[in-house]
Amino acid sequence: MRLLLVEDDARLSARLRSDLQQAGFAVDVADNGVDAEFMGESEPYDVVVLDLGLPGRPGLEVLRHWRAAENPMPVLILTARDAWHEKVEGFKAGADDYLSKPFHVAELLARLQALLRRGVARPPGPLRVAGLELDEDAQTARVLATGAIFELTGTEFRLLRYLMRHPGQLLSKSRLTEYVY
Repeated sequence: MRLLLVEDDARLSARLRSDLQQAGFAVDVADNGVDAEFMGESEPYDVVVLDLGLPGRPGLEVLRHWRAAENPMPVLILTARDAWHEKVEGFKAGADDYLSKPFHVAELLARLQALLRRGVARPPGPLRVAGLELDEDAQTARVLATGAIFELTGTEFRLLRYLMRHPGQLLSKSRLTEYVY
């Protein structure tokens, strides 16, 4: 899954990028609102993690522009602003979820998975296609007929997850490369 991480704190951004990649996401990073808005308009992201206090253009303005352009990608706001009225403002601007700093990475990942499940309208639980079951938490695949379990590398996991989320579709090499790398 392709994820756009918009965060101007370089240390947090580097840590999050690593954590998200380990969880199977192909992560692009923007550290300012202008670049974030452009990337969100020009690239097909599955989900966005958006900070609000950005240089160049505030995160809420970026989000409002995406929504005005009818960009449907799910957006999770990740910010130090945690007053109730700021959360309401974020949801009114078009956010799909809101997480305040400080946070636990496990909660961020769970919220992202929930957004992605809603976005592709699939039932909760493991992803099952063509006799395979994908465990997204353990990054393993299980053959349903035999019960054999295979540990997957990050690249194998991202590729298999993308193929399983698009069963029966013809996918180009360039499209697969974009999502995996």
